[in-house]
Amino acid sequence: MEKIRILHTNDLHSHFEKFPKIKRFLNAAQQDNTVDQVYTFDAGDFMDRSNPLSDATNGHANIELMNQFNYDAVTIGNNEGISNPHEVVEHLFDYAQFPTVLANLREEDESMPKWCTSYKIFTTKKKTRIAVIGLTAPYPMTYGPNHWHVKMLGEVIPDLLTTLKGKYDILVGLTHIGVNLDSWIADKFPEFDLIVGGHTHTLLETGKWVNNTLIVQTGKWGRYVGDVNLIVDDHHKITSMKACVHETAQMAEQAQDLAESKALFEKGKQLLEREKIADLPALFADDKEEAVAVSLDAIADFAGTDLAMLSTGLFLTPFKQGIMTRFDLQTCLPHPMHVVRTTLKGSDLWRLVMEIEKNRHFLRKFHLIGMSFRGKVFGEVYYRNIQVDMKTRLVYVNGEEIDPDRYYQIATLDHYILIPFFPTLAVVGENEFLFPKVLSQVIGEYLAKKYPIKKGEVSGRK
Repeated sequence: MEKIRILHTNDLHSHFEKFPKIKRFLNAAQQDNTVDQVYTFDAGDFMDRSNPLSDATNGHANIELMNQFNYDAVTIGNNEGISNPHEVVEHLFDYAQFPTVLANLREEDESMPKWCTSYKIFTTKKKTRIAVIGLTAPYPMTYGPNHWHVKMLGEVIPDLLTTLKGKYDILVGLTHIGVNLDSWIADKFPEFDLIVGGHTHTLLETGKWVNNTLIVQTGKWGRYVGDVNLIVDDHHKITSMKACVHETAQMAEQAQDLAESKALFEKGKQLLEREKIADLPALFADDKEEAVAVSLDAIADFAGTDLAMLSTGLFLTPFKQGIMTRFDLQTCLPHPMHVVRTTLKGSDLWRLVMEIEKNRHFLRKFHLIGMSFRGKVFGEVYYRNIQVDMKTRLVYVNGEEIDPDRYYQIATLDHYILIPFFPTLAVVGENEFLFPKVLSQVIGEYLAKKYPIKKGEVSGRK
């Protein structure tokens, strides 16, 4: 008989305030002498550029901290693979002391990325072979423009199972695809014994069984650490498998924990503050409408369009008069979103505006979570060069009534395509995702051109 313990995390999202407790818990559990072997895995979205230190270091600070967790393997989530430019991902794991498993991502030439492998086989001290396959969310709409080829799950799993046949005793999926797709895999591919998942931020306190496959996930932000205990017989077959979670808030706290997390934040802040972006005039002083207006100009300029739309909930703080740093901009616009150039026929643009106006009152205070949004409420939608008269239901572009047969281009965000409130964008829009720059970078570069810092200016507010 053999006892195996599998510890797991997912969707940490750079919540470094939880890291001291998680590190102590994992390090202690990895020394558990009541079991024969301990493995530790992470199921992706460990990085989030909304954290100043993650943004300033392109995620290398995350890797440095995660090295202390003694992971045996990790996979990536959309926040690593999509929110980062291609070149950043290529070097994200340069100093990682753990392997990255990822079976469904390829370079554009179909070669395997140098920083990952499709699977890894671990052999315990008692010779039980555990194969771990990594899978990430298959989003071709956003991976493609970032110069990756992401493969569908049903395309890669059968070939992998053929390759691995006879080479393992226990099969583990390390996935960042969400609990529904995890359940689909468990149903379609019963070869999987255990799926350690992430992406949907689902808390499965004792796991979820789909046929004979156990699916586990620990919610989000490091609030819980997952724990699976397996008993394996002398023929290397699982006889028992039980899951539980440990709440981080209930773990012992040490005096230095708060100071450590504050120090990480301050380090990121200082790094970002070194980069001065623009010298903003007095009209921006605590005026969110001015911030929205110039940002509409910025994304329209970037996309090469005359029209644009943005919502006020994106702006967590107003702009300030004086020197704007990268930290100021990141604090205001922490969302890992990308600009999209959308082409719509006039009749469809009219319908999009009607969808916005219909939902305006509802969205003004709608509490929104996910889809790369790091704020609280969606807010008001502002247009650039679009006017609407809801009494007559007429829409005007640059003062002229919209031509239903003419084609128009509008600068939007991938966020607006992903949320369900504006189906016209996703259903009939011809959408060109403009990678790799995120929203804050696009706006920052525009502000730098429009309000350049005078030569010799150093720092500080006016």
